[in-house]
Amino acid sequence: MSKQATQRILAIANQKGGVGKTTTAINLGTALAAVGEKVLVIDLDPQGNASTGLGIARQSGQDSTYHVLVGEAELASIIKDSGIPNLDCAPSTMDLLGAELELAAFERKTHRLKDAIEKLNGGAGQKYNYILVDCPPSLNLLTINSLTAADAVLVPLQCEFFALEGLSQLLKTVERVKTTLNPRLTIQGVVLTMFDKRNSLSEQVAQDVRSVLGEKVYETVIPRNVRISEAPSYGRPVLLYDHACLGSQAYIHLASEVIRRERTLKAA
Repeated sequence: MSKQATQRILAIANQKGGVGKTTTAINLGTALAAVGEKVLVIDLDPQGNASTGLGIARQSGQDSTYHVLVGEAELASIIKDSGIPNLDCAPSTMDLLGAELELAAFERKTHRLKDAIEKLNGGAGQKYNYILVDCPPSLNLLTINSLTAADAVLVPLQCEFFALEGLSQLLKTVERVKTTLNPRLTIQGVVLTMFDKRNSLSEQVAQDVRSVLGEKVYETVIPRNVRISEAPSYGRPVLLYDHACLGSQAYIHLASEVIRRERTLKAA
């Protein structure tokens, strides 16, 4: 499979926690896999919620994305089958908590993930149409590695009062990475999460974000939905936990939008 022709690496990033970043990573990945795309979710968050949300046990001593970043394992060797057709996961462990200090001593410390993905693509193993990188909720060296490796950034944005304030900091970081480390980096889109149509604030935030970012904001909004909150405790994406709920349907629509935007880019 030619990376240039078919593979896209999307960093799912927001330096603010609790915005639905990991939920978006696993459910967008599941929705893309459901329509036949081969997807790899790379868990680069020490909390490992993307791993456990896909039902992958995080065991002490197992090789993880930490070992890939510090050069102790190949990316291909740590990839786990999620049990969901077309969807694999490169899990994290708590070892990632100390990775930033260790990475500071490496050459190409900002390119460790990029180099690992390129080696994966150059091997004889599984190739992927989409690689989704679940970033930690901070703008640290792990996130910079993700942005350096990525073709584009997908930003989950919670519908709350300070949403735009946090977003501006992330956009500045993306611009700095584009200027200094990764000139191909773009914003794939901003997805509004935890939208409550009964709350006028959610609607106001949505209007404000759209007025600032225009078409960068996806039409799809992810609702505040109890089934989305329940699904991780069962180690399953919400699309498998309750396919018919509003949250599942929203992620299916989001996947369609992502694919549509990618096709438009390829045609340009």
